[in-house]
Amino acid sequence: MPRLALYALAVCALAVVAAVVSFARGSWLGIVWILLVGVSSNIAWYYVRKAKNDRAAAEQGQR
Repeated sequence: MPRLALYALAVCALAVVAAVVSFARGSWLGIVWILLVGVSSNIAWYYVRKAKNDRAAAEQGQR
């Protein structure tokens, strides 16, 4: 898995924890953390798909 995807997943996990803590304390700031979860998970999926497509393109180029 690409390094940037791992960083994005780490941000996603930390944002989930921050959202849970925020909502548990009764703060609506958790909505911002939920939005950050969505963005970071999309970034992670992007880099995973990009790495997969790059590998497939390199494999096609070698044939």
